Amino acid sequence: MNYRFCGNSGLQLPLLSLGLWHNFGDVDDFSVASNMILRAFEQGITHFDLANNYGPPPGSAETNFGKIFKAQLVHHRDELIISSKAGHLMWEGPYGDGGSRKYLMASINQSLKRTGLDYFDIFYSHRYDAQTPLEETIQTLIDIVKQGKALYIGLSKYPADKAREAYEMMQAQQVRCLIYQDKYNLLHRKPEAELMPLNDTYGMGFIVFSPLAQGLLTNKYLHGIPENSRAAKSHGFLQRADITPEVIHKITRLNELALQRGQTLAEMSLAWLLNKQAVTSVIIGTSSVKQLQDNIAGTQFIDFTRDELIRIEDILK
Repeated sequence: MNYRFCGNSGLQLPLLSLGLWHNFGDVDDFSVASNMILRAFEQGITHFDLANNYGPPPGSAETNFGKIFKAQLVHHRDELIISSKAGHLMWEGPYGDGGSRKYLMASINQSLKRTGLDYFDIFYSHRYDAQTPLEETIQTLIDIVKQGKALYIGLSKYPADKAREAYEMMQAQQVRCLIYQDKYNLLHRKPEAELMPLNDTYGMGFIVFSPLAQGLLTNKYLHGIPENSRAAKSHGFLQRADITPEVIHKITRLNELALQRGQTLAEMSLAWLLNKQAVTSVIIGTSSVKQLQDNIAGTQFIDFTRDELIRIEDILK
């Protein structure tokens, strides 16, 4: 595994980070989750990305990670980067959602207790909350760092204008934002317009989630919608309506290019992200050790010829 410096900081992150959004909750197989985390660490994936509401049920991903950490990784704490977040609905009532000081402080205390950690390496505001003054949210994150509950601050899914304001507030108190997290992949290019240039200006790292577009950028949907796939379910972020003939045409052509490069579509999609110097790390979500190993293979060949990049842009027009 290779590593990149996170923006202008001295912290390095692995090219791939393991996300615990799915497949690590109480509804999942604990032994499979444990094997994936341990194999990831063995392969040099030192960064594990959590949030307070990951599960299901909410909180269970942190609890299960804490059990695995205590049993297998506790003596490797200083070799790990462990992040968590708060910002989405976690518990009922007026204090279990958003960006208020009350919610964020309660959330990090709960998350530390569930994981059994003394501190998080990175703690994120999981989303911008328009109902809370930005100053309140950012001051709370600054205080979390000053209290030693986290080493670094991260932001996720903030509009560019609010991210800029937040960066300025943090710099004024000499507690820089380390990293910005957002959805970015071959089919979703929105961060390129404003956020990536903004992060570069302020020296932020950029970490990607949903690099395979919820599975669209794999060979799973090349011939329709499998019955056991995410898109076949009535809930979730990927719906049948998202898989249009136009999308299938694009991923079919991308798959042809990937095969010519000697890669799977998933490997090429990860390589395309890692080819961009603006990307510090890519968060992968896996359901098996085999899938984890397949994703790691995507880091072995991340160079593209100029013609290949032009061809990709032509396909995605």
